[in-house]
Amino acid sequence: MGKVLGDVLGLAAGVAISPLPIIAIILILATPRGRLNGVLFTVGWLLGLSTLGAVMLAIASPAGASAHNHPATWVGALKLALGVFLVLFGARLWHRRPKDPSQAQLPKWMGTIDRLTPVKVLGLGLALAALNAKNAPLTIAASASIGSAGLPAGQQIASLAIFVLIATLGLLVPLGVFLLGGERAKTTLSSWKDWAAQHNVAVMAVLFFVLGAKLLGDGISILVS
Repeated sequence: MGKVLGDVLGLAAGVAISPLPIIAIILILATPRGRLNGVLFTVGWLLGLSTLGAVMLAIASPAGASAHNHPATWVGALKLALGVFLVLFGARLWHRRPKDPSQAQLPKWMGTIDRLTPVKVLGLGLALAALNAKNAPLTIAASASIGSAGLPAGQQIASLAIFVLIATLGLLVPLGVFLLGGERAKTTLSSWKDWAAQHNVAVMAVLFFVLGAKLLGDGISILVS
């Protein structure tokens, strides 16, 4: 289990460092129902990652993700494909990044956050976790790593839970600052939001490159061994 956690913690950190969801929760916390909606957004995120990871585990185990204590060939092919996708998407993001960070613009849907109902906030958190172009491949890759390790079901579930917890730190930190930081929390969160908004594309592009390269290496290693 320790080896599996070593493989997936980097992927979990890559999910946690997601500027747009961090900006989204900071904007949500600034709304009149910020306390409730911030918790719901985080719960939706947890549900999204957990559901996607659980589905992948359910597919991986019966499909023979582990063969003779070694990841099956299809696991290597999956990681290779995900790595190629992330590298190509990172190149696209880098090419389209604003030359002047101060000119960076947030997605238009963020302008409607203050009008979202609690149910829609929950759904937003779920969607940003499970349908994001970075988070979904990383969660699938992490679940494939867990499923290919030949662990008992209980240890697989525990490994996935640890992955989800680490991957949620990007939201738990702002939420904790808001709930415990008092009046100073607003200023702190506002500065975090501004920085994330300006550097979102560049940060995401670099993460795509780095994590894509890792998955490429993992996939190649599995296929040639």
